[in-house]
Amino acid sequence: MADSKQQGVYGEPPAELAEVAKDAAQFSPLMPGAAKLEERDHDLATLAMLAPPGTIERRYVLALALKALAPGGRFTVMAPVKKGGARLVAELEAFGLAVASAPRRHHRVCEVVIDRPLEGIDEAIADGAPRIVPELGLWSQPGVFAFDRIDPGTAALIEVLPLLEGRGADLGCGIGILARAVLPSPLVTSLTLVDIDRRAVECAEHNVVDARANFLWADVRTAALPEALDFIVMNPPFHDGGAEDRALGQAFIRRAAGSLRRGGRAFVTANRHLPYEDVLKASFKVVRLIGDADGYKLFEAIR
Repeated sequence: MADSKQQGVYGEPPAELAEVAKDAAQFSPLMPGAAKLEERDHDLATLAMLAPPGTIERRYVLALALKALAPGGRFTVMAPVKKGGARLVAELEAFGLAVASAPRRHHRVCEVVIDRPLEGIDEAIADGAPRIVPELGLWSQPGVFAFDRIDPGTAALIEVLPLLEGRGADLGCGIGILARAVLPSPLVTSLTLVDIDRRAVECAEHNVVDARANFLWADVRTAALPEALDFIVMNPPFHDGGAEDRALGQAFIRRAAGSLRRGGRAFVTANRHLPYEDVLKASFKVVRLIGDADGYKLFEAIR
């Protein structure tokens, strides 16, 4: 953990604004191993942040950042104009702060100093905190992928999953929706849930209460994944930082192949437009299309 007087970044600033957060410590929930901003309380002298685009999530992390700063502390925050930057000044002013701001490279960059009592901090933190989503009956949190719904691709894969057995993994597990569909099988002996989002993993720990489940906060692309698995289920992400990145899902497929035993099976869902067939065929001995509806392709791939 960085010294408490150093800067911190929640998220990664764009390259052209990297100097704003130069040499910063990391507090992002998408940075495995990072410290929790939620646990800091009035001990930081400076803090720099790339604010997330979601309104509830953004107000939540802004409130966490302001709460983490000591009196007299300085907060620099930026956001793309079209992804929350246009509202950034008003949101900071709503916390009772005087805001200095300027446009820069299609972003709004704001700076405040903690020189007066803050307003509405606890309310913003409560609004963005983990909670049980009534529509799901499960723990989730604003900012987590599909936080208040079951993603259609995940739902489509659940519809075609066979009864699984042996040791498995759920890559990009989110809050545990797929895992909850897998673990009713008494033939499953273990299931490792992996996700890059700490918040999702913590919610999954609430939602998947099963002695056979274990949880890993890690980037699937670089994590030390279990080996010689019997099966893998996944609805791979295909966005990174808000932009479509087809290589992300392809990397998941390669990691799945490397983690399965010979004859092990991967069950994969993909938006129909994503070019996954070539990497599946290059990584697996047998690839079968087991579903194609509502814009999703569903594959079974055998190592």
